[in-house]
Amino acid sequence: MTDSTHPSTNPVLRGTGLHHVAWRSRDFERSVAFYTEVLGARTLFSWGEGDGRAVMLDLGDGACVEIFAGEKEGPKPEGELLHFALRCDEIEEAYRRVNEANMEITMELTSLMVSDPRGAVPVRLFFFKGPDGETVEFIRVGELIPGP
Repeated sequence: MTDSTHPSTNPVLRGTGLHHVAWRSRDFERSVAFYTEVLGARTLFSWGEGDGRAVMLDLGDGACVEIFAGEKEGPKPEGELLHFALRCDEIEEAYRRVNEANMEITMELTSLMVSDPRGAVPVRLFFFKGPDGETVEFIRVGELIPGP
């Protein structure tokens, strides 16, 4: 399904799109296993050793997560990321896999109609906490239903 609310190309900076979201992991192996084995991401490349390890994982359409080992205790930098969202046509399967992996579901699988000045957009989504406490959203966005 194509997300009709967003054009496929940027008219100002052609070829622009989200490449990756990155964080430093508390448990590098667990995080990499979750994203590869549960969510089906594939390793693009990895580098480093010990707490200097990192991996770039493709989630399926070129959008990636980059996971660094060696998270340190203490305060986090300002400008905290609220969550990142992954679009998914098979959202019920994503929900099942995340639930079976015992991730904390913070918002159950829900269907909503999002109001838009041009009409309404049906969305289906859920939120969960990933292995490092990162907040992840899975979302399926439908076609705009024009208003009167």
